[in-house]
Amino acid sequence: MSAIAPPPSGHPSDAPPSTGADDPALGPPAPRPPGLRERKKVRTRLAIRRAAYRLITAQGYEATTVEQIADAAQVSPSTVFRYFPAKEDIVVSGGYDALLAAGVRARPADEDPLDAVRHALTGTLTALLGRRREETVQRTRLMAEVPALRARMTEALAATTTELLAGALAERTGRPADDLAVRVVTGAVLGVLREVLLHWAAGDHREDPVRLVDRSLRELRQGLRL
Repeated sequence: MSAIAPPPSGHPSDAPPSTGADDPALGPPAPRPPGLRERKKVRTRLAIRRAAYRLITAQGYEATTVEQIADAAQVSPSTVFRYFPAKEDIVVSGGYDALLAAGVRARPADEDPLDAVRHALTGTLTALLGRRREETVQRTRLMAEVPALRARMTEALAATTTELLAGALAERTGRPADDLAVRVVTGAVLGVLREVLLHWAAGDHREDPVRLVDRSLRELRQGLRL
């Protein structure tokens, strides 16, 4: 679901997400206040991100090594890998998967599933851009420019995001999460998101990505017409 004005230190969404941590600044569900250990993890994760973006801005993605990022963040390379399994994840990971799924679950029960996804996705993206637009701009620019990041984004969408969104859609429709129709709709929605973000970056971020997502999901529902 990507230039850096990083979020304030201690922002909950920067905690290492084992299951796609929610970002309470962007909406429900609101978790319990983080403890000291969690806040330390937030600061470490944020320091790594900030260091990475500073170095990437100055010298490019390929020239930036994990060792350089660790040194700039004043942590060890093993600590970087503990928070981010690969260098690509420093840029790609966002932690909004669970928030999107929660948004789908919060929509009216009688709403068309694809409309529920459209509203949840545009709402999540609106809140994200309101708080972290510059970070999102740089993230999507790098994804468009660096093949390894683009591949990692596709891989991430196909893994965690697919499972969480498919689970939410399965609940709404009363189908199992591995139902083919559920998987097809989930894959189509995430394909729309990927293409919109790349299109937005290719256009130098001049267009409104929220409107692009909304329009594209409406077009997906209608299908291609002559």
